[in-house]
Amino acid sequence: MEDFRQTYLRLCDERGVEPQESVLAQLQGCGASRLDVSGLSLSADTCTLLARAFQKDTRFSEASLSDCMLGDEGAKVFLTGLFYNTTLQVLNLKGNNLKSAGAEVLGKLLARNNTLTRLVLDWNALGVWDEAFPIFCEGLGSNSALTHLDLRNNQIDHRGMLALAQTLKRNSSLKVLDLRWNNIGLLGGRCLLEALQSNHNVEQLELAGNNIPSDTLKALDCRTQHRSTIRPEGKPQQNPGPHQRDSELEAGEGSSVPKLDGDHRQAERGDGTVESVRASAQDHWCTSIHISQLQEALNERKSAVQSLTAKSQMTEAALALSEQKNHSLAELIARLKVEKERHMEAHGREKKKEHEDSVSREGKLLREIQNLTDANVQLKKKVEEVERKCKSQQRQLFELKQELTNSTAELKLKLAQAEDRLEIEKRRFKQGLEDMDHLRQREVERVNRHLEDSEKALRERIFKLEGQRIQLEEDLSKAKAAFVAERSQAEEELSKACAQHEHVFSLEEKLRSARSSLQEVQLHFSQQKQMISEQQAKNAQLTVETDCLRRRIEELQQELSGKDQEKVAEVSRVRLELQEQIGHLEAERIAQGGLKEKISALERQIKVLSGNHREALLDKDGEMSSLLEKLRLKEAAIKRMRDDEAQRATYLQNAVLTYVQGSPLAHYGSPKK
Repeated sequence: MEDFRQTYLRLCDERGVEPQESVLAQLQGCGASRLDVSGLSLSADTCTLLARAFQKDTRFSEASLSDCMLGDEGAKVFLTGLFYNTTLQVLNLKGNNLKSAGAEVLGKLLARNNTLTRLVLDWNALGVWDEAFPIFCEGLGSNSALTHLDLRNNQIDHRGMLALAQTLKRNSSLKVLDLRWNNIGLLGGRCLLEALQSNHNVEQLELAGNNIPSDTLKALDCRTQHRSTIRPEGKPQQNPGPHQRDSELEAGEGSSVPKLDGDHRQAERGDGTVESVRASAQDHWCTSIHISQLQEALNERKSAVQSLTAKSQMTEAALALSEQKNHSLAELIARLKVEKERHMEAHGREKKKEHEDSVSREGKLLREIQNLTDANVQLKKKVEEVERKCKSQQRQLFELKQELTNSTAELKLKLAQAEDRLEIEKRRFKQGLEDMDHLRQREVERVNRHLEDSEKALRERIFKLEGQRIQLEEDLSKAKAAFVAERSQAEEELSKACAQHEHVFSLEEKLRSARSSLQEVQLHFSQQKQMISEQQAKNAQLTVETDCLRRRIEELQQELSGKDQEKVAEVSRVRLELQEQIGHLEAERIAQGGLKEKISALERQIKVLSGNHREALLDKDGEMSSLLEKLRLKEAAIKRMRDDEAQRATYLQNAVLTYVQGSPLAHYGSPKK
């Protein structure tokens, strides 16, 4: 066991596969010659590794893989590894969902392997596939070692049973066959019964839950039970026949007669009385022997009569059973005929109804075809009209495109001319602005220089006048001080005062002249300021004119941009109109394509419906022919059953007559006659 486990681990390492822990646990806990991994979910890799381990294994004689859900793939891999195994004797594959591929590989395994003696395959689906199960049966037929086969719950029907029966005729090793809970039926049971007439090795046969009639089951049980009781002991001893018993009686009589003659000679040598006594004793003894022989013959006759009575009762029961079967068969035939008539009537009604439905469908389809044809004609007219409209619209579109091209060229030309004029105006206006700015700047500079010079001169003159005024004011203050100081002296020196008054008057004249010059300077300054304000007003006016020109340029630019926008809007509007017309034309074309597709789809649907109708009619004809063939087969089967029952009754009658003719009654009754 440990060697097998090490082999499994080595194969896992070689393949680079992680070993299953559950399999390792089972390998560690299994016996020395039995591998049990029942109930484990084995992967395809594990099945491959186990198969490779079993190829050269010589330890295990029994392997149980029940309820492992191998499936066809896992079973194919595992069973392929058992092709070259020479020690495995028991294999349990219960509940592994084996189907077609599993059945094929099992057939190949049985054809190659000569060591398996017990194979358990219950709770699978080997009989579902009519192509794969005969391959399994061929492998079983060529196998010479298998003695026990379990095929319970494999969905085997009468076709699978036919293949298995053909296999049993060739197989010479199978002794136990378990076919419980399949669907063999009457035909499968008969095939099995015919196969057991050629196969004399099957001793145990399990057929519960197969829908086999009771008489067929009894016949199969009789065959298997008879073989199980006879085969171990050899041929039983035969009971002595009536001729043998007669020969024994004659031999007994012959042996007794010489014995009586010897006694009689001895009695003659004696006295006469003894001779008479012995003669009477001899007669009495012969009579008793004859009576005992007659009693034995009577007992044998009674037993023969009893056996004949029992056999006649069995024959009567068999005849009653056959009559009951004939009666049931007659009722079945009548019921089948009634069902046949009912089926024929129902089929006729269905056929008539289907014919009416088909006629109505055909009329409806014809009307629909006519409507579709009319609609197709109308659609074709509409398509032609739409095509004409499309052509006219295409011509209009071409004209519009040409007009659009011409108008675009004209607008581009006008735009170029306007841009040239605008550029010329811009350059001229810009030149005028530059000249005016240059003149204004030179005038402003000149005025500014003149103003600066005049301001400078005026400031110098004002400064000088201020100095003179200050000097005069100082002189005046001094004069006033001197006048105040000398006022006292003025009174004293009135004469001096008058002179000095003249001097003051001259000073006041000077002061008035200074004030007048100051007013002139202020007047000139105000004039200069007025000139500056006038120049500023001219500058503002020039600025306003410049702003007006700029606004005019902006207005011209806005007008030009408006014209551009109008041109773009006009072009986009024309383009949208053209796109809308193109979209309408595309929609109409798509609608036309959809209508064409609908027309083609309706034509295909009409073809499909007509094909389905023809197929339905052909199917119904096939069903009628199959029903008639089934009725013919049932009538042939009933006729064959009647012939079999009549032949069986004839065989029973002949057997009874033969037994009666060979019985002791006939032997002992013939002398009386």
